[in-house]
Amino acid sequence: MLLPVVIHKDRSSSYGVTVPDLPGCFSAGESIEDALVNAREAVELHLEGLLEDGEPLPDVTPMEQLRKRREYRDGLWFMVDLDPSKLTGPAARVNITLPERLLAQIDRAAAAENMTRSGFLATAALARMAGPARSRS
Repeated sequence: MLLPVVIHKDRSSSYGVTVPDLPGCFSAGESIEDALVNAREAVELHLEGLLEDGEPLPDVTPMEQLRKRREYRDGLWFMVDLDPSKLTGPAARVNITLPERLLAQIDRAAAAENMTRSGFLATAALARMAGPARSRS
């Protein structure tokens, strides 16, 4: 999961980080590098809190859309790379059986999203579980 973040700096401040897709998620650092490291930690904690509260992970807004907003006009844009499968606690290895064609489709979709297979499947499962309950026959 690649999440856009914007870094901004005033003359008398540290580098501030805003995560547009996560309202209320902010971070800072004394350098751009520190700000990005701290942003990743802030995003992970924010997403873990959402998951613990049973909330869905946010949809990612394309950076090109975000860059058009006035409040981000003078910011520096970066992508924070996260693996959502690692957010819900320790990883557990599982063995599942899927049709080869479906597995190939999953791998292509994961690669297009710059995700691992595990991260893609975890994200899809979390999104499905957070969606509206479906009647079961």
